[in-house]
Amino acid sequence: MRQPETLTIYRKSLEQFVVFTEEEWEIFSEQLYTREIKKRQLFIGAGKVCNEVAFILSGSFRCYIDKDSVEISNYFCFKGDLISSYTSFLKREPGFTSIEAMEDAVVICFNHLAWEKLLNDPRTAYKMERFGRLVAEYLVCCYEERMASFIAKSPEERYLELLDKQPDLLQKIPQYYLANFLGITPVSLSRIKKRLYDEVIVKKEKF
Repeated sequence: MRQPETLTIYRKSLEQFVVFTEEEWEIFSEQLYTREIKKRQLFIGAGKVCNEVAFILSGSFRCYIDKDSVEISNYFCFKGDLISSYTSFLKREPGFTSIEAMEDAVVICFNHLAWEKLLNDPRTAYKMERFGRLVAEYLVCCYEERMASFIAKSPEERYLELLDKQPDLLQKIPQYYLANFLGITPVSLSRIKKRLYDEVIVKKEKF
């Protein structure tokens, strides 16, 4: 894969985990490839072993679990994020999570075979081990934050938190996915949005 601009973006994003030397990056980048994923197409489905870790160049994805034929969205990923059923990728076991494109997307990937190759190469082994560990730590922190949010906060508080952290979120995610993610019905989400909108109008009228 030789797309300098794309590789530069990806390399910069990985600096939150590891910083590659020029030699290390040359070896690592040889293992990369891009995939185009259409809207509603799965990056990985539940019950399958995940073979890839990907970086989102464009598009967005939702992660969900199927429980009694009901899809429960548990995470959203956007441009600049990493996606993978990471436990499945590391343990080589079928995963429980499905990852679906919410719009046409392009991702840059490396697969498990490349991962093993890089781990066994003394020139890249240290950085890849560190990269793997820090990604795992990052995902554990994300999971704990989400669980704590469900225990300690109301749906409205969770909605406001999302709005504060990712203001463009509502433009990209269908309302029924967002309601599902918040653990409420679309009707309840509409009520929350209306109540918050009315509060904004009242504040503006006071001034």
